[in-house]
Amino acid sequence: MDTQALAQRFSGVLADLGLECLGVEFTPSQGQSTLRVYLDLLDREAGDGERREVGIEDCETASRELSALLDVEDPIPGHYVLEVSSPGLDRPLFTAAQFARASGQEVKVLLRAPLEGRRRLRGKLVSAEGGHVVLDAEGKTFEFEHALVESARVVPDWVALGYAPQPKPGGKMPDKK
Repeated sequence: MDTQALAQRFSGVLADLGLECLGVEFTPSQGQSTLRVYLDLLDREAGDGERREVGIEDCETASRELSALLDVEDPIPGHYVLEVSSPGLDRPLFTAAQFARASGQEVKVLLRAPLEGRRRLRGKLVSAEGGHVVLDAEGKTFEFEHALVESARVVPDWVALGYAPQPKPGGKMPDKK
């Protein structure tokens, strides 16, 4: 199945709802497969100047519209479950443009073929321009084309988000009490 073509098809329907299709994942299974669609907002500014995130209502509306489209066009044979979701803190990166927006962040990447003997890389995304990705991982610089990427996700900075204890000066974690 061509998930990129499906994502492009969904983009038109979702744009009418003020949503963007970030990407599509299809997980086949003998019993029941899963079609997962990741959404983001086309315009993150709310009327009062506040930044808005994808909410459950957005996912419900998108799910109804995409279900109707899938019922009519029937591009996927067999039984499957449709899941519509926000990208979350560990947002997946599907396109070269999404990689470019994540420059400077830590990412996990699974490559389609080994690069210097490795398929799994985790490190700081230095740059992503014109489909060329530069990643600093474990003291080495890896350079590859976006087409070599099988899957990728942003690694959340739990300390910066306030979900992990702040390190003390000198790099030590606070004592637990």
